[in-house]
Amino acid sequence: GCGNSALSHDLHERGYTDVTSIDFSPACIAAMRARYAHCPGLRWAVMDIRALAFPDASFDVVLEKGTLDVLMVNETDPWEVSPQAAAAMRRVLAEVSRVLRPGGCFISITFAQPHFRKPHYAQEAFGWSLRHAACGDGDAGAFHYFLYVMRKGQPLDPRDVALGHRLHRP
Repeated sequence: GCGNSALSHDLHERGYTDVTSIDFSPACIAAMRARYAHCPGLRWAVMDIRALAFPDASFDVVLEKGTLDVLMVNETDPWEVSPQAAAAMRRVLAEVSRVLRPGGCFISITFAQPHFRKPHYAQEAFGWSLRHAACGDGDAGAFHYFLYVMRKGQPLDPRDVALGHRLHRP
């Protein structure tokens, strides 16, 4: 879900010259290809995050910035996520886990607070550890955002495992 964000180009400018970006919108991807045609290390693909067309263990890093939030946009109660939204989130995260190499890192940047998002990430089936940090500029009127980092092949903390089980209550 790269959208029209300059993040891919910013990464390229900072030395990450092998960046693949995806979005569901063909118009968006066409515009990004045209805008950044001068950057040969940037690749663009029309793709659904629920069914990634990449081989297993293709990436060292997967980065998402607000894309997963789209899966929760119709939820009316963040404490009781619908089975459909939970299943969609699980499907996407399983795909991310599948395309990560052993030792690879999944980075998620979102406004979703840990008590709402960590239960989705904290699934043993994904085979990753989980850390998070609150970020913001310290301005009392500013919103904080959250950085979640999952490392493929490292175990979940037992407290996080318990959070993950919360989604599977009857």
